Amino acid sequence: MNESVLLLTDFTPDTLGSFQQIDSQSFDFTKLFKKSLSLTTPTKFLLLVDDPKRLLRAIKGSVRLIGAAGGLVRNGDGDILFIHRLGKWDLPKGKIDPGEKSKRAALREVEEECGIRVDYLGPKIMSSYHAYEIKGNVVLKKTNWYEMGVNKKPKLIPQTSEDITDAQWIQPEQTHEILSNTYGIIKDVLEKKAYI
Repeated sequence: MNESVLLLTDFTPDTLGSFQQIDSQSFDFTKLFKKSLSLTTPTKFLLLVDDPKRLLRAIKGSVRLIGAAGGLVRNGDGDILFIHRLGKWDLPKGKIDPGEKSKRAALREVEEECGIRVDYLGPKIMSSYHAYEIKGNVVLKKTNWYEMGVNKKPKLIPQTSEDITDAQWIQPEQTHEILSNTYGIIKDVLEKKAYI
């Protein structure tokens, strides 16, 4: 939500830091999203509920849901594949085509966006959700992230037709520049695999 985060939980995490708690009785996902657009700094919103999974299902049912898939790709040297798109560093990902399986979409998107052939398609790392607007309507994109690998260190060819201006192999210990100009979701994927 415009770099802000909505945390649905049944407890208050000790390590959350500063946050704004939302009243569950008056919660409206679309209104919260619109409010996030006017914020000058990213905000953590906390919504305490008895059943977070049920509320997530209700949110997904209230807006258009778009499926996407992507990969955290490592090469033979252990470097991580990053792309630069629309002014930010990102991991390769894209929308799932109708009838396409999530894992297959992740593989296709990585190969198309970076001009490589993936040699290893591993397990799902996690799923993330990202809200944005299309023609004035709030949509929710669910992205499934998969572990992937390539042999050696293939040359990268950014897919410029998808606004990708650069693709690079970055050593895990040198991701500080990437992390200063990426999305919170990308940090979450890297943290899940303990790469940062």
